[in-house]
Amino acid sequence: MTSFDQVHDRLSDLAHLSSPVARAFADAGFSLYAVGGSVRDAILGQERDEDFEIDFTTNARPDDIVALMTPLCTSLWEQGRAFGTIGGLLRTSGIKIEITTFRSEAYVDHSRKPAVEWGDSLEADLSRRDFTINALALDVVAIESATPGVQTLFDFYDGFNDLHERVLRTPIDPEILFSDDPLRMLRAARFAARFSLQIDSAIEAATIKMADRLTKVSPERIRGELDLLMMSDAPSVGLDFIVRTGLAEYFFPELPKLQLEQDPIHRHKDVLGHTWAVVDKTSPHLVLRLAALFHDIGKPATRAITEEGVTFRFHEVVGAKMTRKRMMALRYSQEMIDDVSVLVELHLRFHTYKLGWSDKAVRRYVRDAGPLLEELNELTRCDCTTRNARKAAELAKRMDELEIRIAELREREDLERLRPALDGVAVMELLNIAPSPAVGRALEFLMEIRLDEGEITPQEAAVRLREWWAEEEQ
Repeated sequence: MTSFDQVHDRLSDLAHLSSPVARAFADAGFSLYAVGGSVRDAILGQERDEDFEIDFTTNARPDDIVALMTPLCTSLWEQGRAFGTIGGLLRTSGIKIEITTFRSEAYVDHSRKPAVEWGDSLEADLSRRDFTINALALDVVAIESATPGVQTLFDFYDGFNDLHERVLRTPIDPEILFSDDPLRMLRAARFAARFSLQIDSAIEAATIKMADRLTKVSPERIRGELDLLMMSDAPSVGLDFIVRTGLAEYFFPELPKLQLEQDPIHRHKDVLGHTWAVVDKTSPHLVLRLAALFHDIGKPATRAITEEGVTFRFHEVVGAKMTRKRMMALRYSQEMIDDVSVLVELHLRFHTYKLGWSDKAVRRYVRDAGPLLEELNELTRCDCTTRNARKAAELAKRMDELEIRIAELREREDLERLRPALDGVAVMELLNIAPSPAVGRALEFLMEIRLDEGEITPQEAAVRLREWWAEEEQ
């Protein structure tokens, strides 16, 4: 938090950005308040990013909002009209805005869509906001009119002080708000992680009591909240809340199962704690963060106690399959599922080459990682969370050596185009065969040469392919 003068200047700047809309609503006799994230972030001094938008609330009804926004915006979207929300891009600045009628909402019976009722009170509208830090309202109409002595910032629920004290609370009883929209329980995890907030005990108690209500929320909305959480500075803060309150059981039941001890004799830290550490160490790139979250998901299913201690053989292979299943249930795109699953399956590959890396091994590593090579290298580095300084230094040194080897090979050959010296058409012409499984086997033969020896000429490839084919036909 900064000085009141700085906060005042930031709120004034926010009001200035809102002035075209404020004038239009004032002229029509309606109120208009900037609310939510734009007000909160202005108070905190957060930098505006490319996704910056301003949310407003008003006593105008949706038809009035559309009529007033149409001349001000280059485009409108009305997907949220049933909930009183109209969105658009301001013609003057290109800023995205959304304007919503004062309202209240609640989930009814087993519906996944909330019922909506219009309201006429700013205080009542703000009371249904998820958290006090999002229940601040800036009267942009009053600021536009420049009336001396008129209140412009409304804080009915002490959100300003909660921002200062770094506390996450709800404006009213959290059980009521979570009944209105159970997704707010996940939002608590996200905001705590994003702003380093201490979650109020009433929120935690309500979440424990009502965790099963999350089943009313669609997988798409849950996934959206999870993604936002994973992109925060310290996702583990929110992830830990999700597990300890029982929320994870209803959309990611594999996570709580990671609370097993790695070694029942020496009592090393559990897999869940290790997972949190890896997630927090990785760069805020969604594919990488999700891979860190999922990378040891196969350990509980593969855990075995042997004379040498606890083992998790092939947990990366099992984990990749489990990752696909869970991400499909959360409605991730196929591309995202494929990328995260590949990283999970390959995250131990580095450790299989303890005796040194041949050129062939390096090529295979690069080929299998494909466009995810940098992410795989970072995941591998971050997976080392040992407190043993000697072991950590040894692993870091080996990773450095691998990256040097990759760079050296890149100077000698095109590692980005690891493919056979001949394509399928050339193979069929050379061997005088039609499309068939034999073409695939021939290409695999040539690919093995590429990985073992590096690049060879098409002429050399043709000679060796004929020799291979002659043996195949015997």
